[in-house]
Amino acid sequence: MQVHVCQHVPFEGPGAIGDWISRRYGSPSATRLWRHEPLPDPAAVDGLVVMGGPMGVHQEQQHPWLAAESRFIQSVIAAGKPVIGVCLGAQLIAKALGASVYPNGQKEIGWFPIRRRPEAESSSFGRLLPVETQVLHWHGDTFDLPEGATALAASDACANQAFAVGDRVLALQFHLEVTQEGLARLIDNCRDELVAAPFIQTPEELLADAARCDHARQILAPLLQQLFSAA
Repeated sequence: MQVHVCQHVPFEGPGAIGDWISRRYGSPSATRLWRHEPLPDPAAVDGLVVMGGPMGVHQEQQHPWLAAESRFIQSVIAAGKPVIGVCLGAQLIAKALGASVYPNGQKEIGWFPIRRRPEAESSSFGRLLPVETQVLHWHGDTFDLPEGATALAASDACANQAFAVGDRVLALQFHLEVTQEGLARLIDNCRDELVAAPFIQTPEELLADAARCDHARQILAPLLQQLFSAA
């Protein structure tokens, strides 16, 4: 299986998602969009991972590759291949499926709990999520649910934290893939966002407990198994 990664900035790689894929299918291919690398033919990939980044889905003037990426995501989804998006990646999936993406009421940056939505019980992904668990958030935007999507999780700051479309599309606003090293890179590159606000933690709070990254990977693994076993 050839899994492809869309990466938007050098400091937000696939982390634990890439590790999981590499162990099972070999190293994923990648398009480093900030370098303006070309996207592959959708027919040449068997699965897709769409990573995060500090830009917004509507910033096509500043980042012209966003338009081509949106069409690429649409094509891979239409072909029935497994697709997972993280943070910006989840927002790009929502946009590609016709849903609105817009600023959330407030930024959410830090380790805060999500709760499984009642309707998640109808989803093979939703049933794998804990009833409540603490995860890493780093976003200022959110999305409406695409038509046919199942809402999976919510937090105090954001109603739509995750959704699934059938058993081939999974969108996560939060970061289960993060490693402690990756989190440190995020802080180094996006420190200007860490201002005093109700749902924004300090660098010290963000890095206080490396075991949280280990716990996130334990939640991530069965979700990836479910997504790629359907292929």
